[in-house]
Amino acid sequence: MRTAEMRKKAKKYIDEADDHVVKMVYSLLEADREDDWWKDLPPEVKKGILRAEKQLSEGKGKPHEEVMKKYRSFITST
Repeated sequence: MRTAEMRKKAKKYIDEADDHVVKMVYSLLEADREDDWWKDLPPEVKKGILRAEKQLSEGKGKPHEEVMKKYRSFITST
C-alpha cells in the first residue's frame, strides 16, 4: 500500500474513532516529533531523572516486580 493510501485510510480511522483512540494516536504522533522533549521538562524533573539514572548505574535500584509486590495492594484496592 502506498503512503498516500495509508494516510487516507488512517484519517478515516481517526475520524471514526472514539476520543480515547484519538488521544492515543495524537500522543504517538507527538512523541515521534523531532523536538527534544527533554528540553521541555522542568529542571526539578530533569534532576530527579538524572539522580535515578545514577542510582541505577550504581546498583541502588529495585526491580519493578519487587516494588510491585510491595504496592500492588494499594493499586488494586482503588
